[in-house]
Amino acid sequence: MPPPAAKPPKPQGTPAEVFAVSLRLGCTSFGGPIAHIGYFQRAYVRQRQWLTADEFAGLVALCQLIPGPASSQLGYLIGLKRAGWPGALAAWLGFTLPSALLMFGFAVVAPRLSGPLAAACLHGLKLVAVVIVAQAIWSMARSLCPDLLRAGVALLATAALLVPGWQAMQLPVLAVGAILGGMLCQNAAKSASPALPVSRKVGGIALGLFAGLMVLALWPIFAGNHTLPALMAVFYRSGALVFGGGHVVLPLLRDGLVPAGWLGDGPFLAGYGAAQAMPGPLFTLAAYLGASLAPAHAGIGTIALWSAAALIAIFLPGLLIAVAGLSVWGWLGQHPRARGCLAGANAAVVGVLGAAFVTPVWTSAIASLADIAIAATGLMMLMLFRVAPILIVGFCVAAAAALH
Repeated sequence: MPPPAAKPPKPQGTPAEVFAVSLRLGCTSFGGPIAHIGYFQRAYVRQRQWLTADEFAGLVALCQLIPGPASSQLGYLIGLKRAGWPGALAAWLGFTLPSALLMFGFAVVAPRLSGPLAAACLHGLKLVAVVIVAQAIWSMARSLCPDLLRAGVALLATAALLVPGWQAMQLPVLAVGAILGGMLCQNAAKSASPALPVSRKVGGIALGLFAGLMVLALWPIFAGNHTLPALMAVFYRSGALVFGGGHVVLPLLRDGLVPAGWLGDGPFLAGYGAAQAMPGPLFTLAAYLGASLAPAHAGIGTIALWSAAALIAIFLPGLLIAVAGLSVWGWLGQHPRARGCLAGANAAVVGVLGAAFVTPVWTSAIASLADIAIAATGLMMLMLFRVAPILIVGFCVAAAAALH
């Protein structure tokens, strides 16, 4: 059983202070979750000493192990430590708001883009998705599949999801990965326990809300209709199953939206490509998708409502499970079978992303040898020369426009 948790330390700051710092990070943190953690370490540990290096390392370990957007969860928990629950909300808002507003603006403008040049630029954004997903698979495979057992789980997951008719089986594939991990990967490395306790009661409430909303999101009543509650169910399910990095949300969202007729692969991948040019969390793709899926001829208020609903729904499960995880982290990080299940699920995630790379990312974006050349050049720029993702976006869009 998990050991009793101590009471949280008394907040030492204000929500306004937390919001100001996190807003600055939200405007300047390019490069994805790993880069975000570096920005956070400098801002919160070295510059302001809001928490110790050991506390920071423990929170990073927790956020990388549980489902959800790791950098957003980390900022949320740091805000909780600094200024209590209002501080946690302020940290999430500040870090999320800049890129969410930019993605919302792109959703409003994108339907008005027409003509050959606009089509070529949107195609360039699809090529960005090829580059970014390929790099994500490589980096995630190195960290999440360090041995033959976990590499085998990842390959099995990819093969299963490429079987015709099985593309929508991500949840069973992740479950099988967790079962195999529990049986075969019990020697997965232990993780340090963070020095930021949450009471057992609060953790239990958060876990209960997470599970209850997940059951509601899986309720068949939402299948087959395009209402706002159905949209929120799709985004909540996707946010609850993202292990291993924000890029994993791509196949989960695509499976929930494209086959059901919400939108096509073209605008979906264009939004994913545009998200690579934004600071802050990749999950703000939800702001673009929610706005794009608002009813036809809706006013700006309705479009904003759908955008905000999708954004909240995709972030909420990760924030709830982060709070719940704090109360059981000491047990979770030390119990061999629990570590094995999480290691297996993370390995299966690599396979899920691999299958998504084949279809729809590759099949929707690559139509010629020129497209292959652009994507390969972008990948070399990203992996060999460490070029910033925003410059990769500019290169792919410019190259596609020049060729088409």
